[in-house]
Amino acid sequence: MIRHIIAAITILLAAWAVWFMAQQDRKAERFTHIQQLIQKTQMEKVHVANTVTPISKPEPTAAQTKRKKEEDEASKKLKALRERAGNVMAFKVSPLYKQKCSSCHGVNGEGIIGPKLIGKSEAEVYQDLVDFKSGKRKNYVMYGLLSKMNDQQLKELSHEISTFAEKLKAAGN
Repeated sequence: MIRHIIAAITILLAAWAVWFMAQQDRKAERFTHIQQLIQKTQMEKVHVANTVTPISKPEPTAAQTKRKKEEDEASKKLKALRERAGNVMAFKVSPLYKQKCSSCHGVNGEGIIGPKLIGKSEAEVYQDLVDFKSGKRKNYVMYGLLSKMNDQQLKELSHEISTFAEKLKAAGN
């Protein structure tokens, strides 16, 4: 009886091995077929003689010229930003200005991403801040920075920014 069970198991294993090998052969045939398709679609290499033919460069188009100018301007601005980033503050500013303004307007109000603030009067700066906070002037960054500030803080910032030109002159820059 044990011999019959072992024989049955052996026959089942042999049948499974035959089936498994047949599956592997089908996969191998698929890979062979894929490889043949790849070879058919590949372009043949063309051998070119070792001659050098001078090619004249075409004149740049207006769009290429414009893009080159824009790249040059961006390069100049980036260089200026690097120089400013390396400079320390010419004068001390408040923590409020550092937190809310300096990342865009520069540590001394000289402008980076945002416009230059040096030379603006206290009233002008205050009115701009109020307009941004109220939404009268649309700028989502400014609105986000100013929305939680109270009127006293806006006045303090306005006063501080209005003194930047004098502070810069006093610092000798």
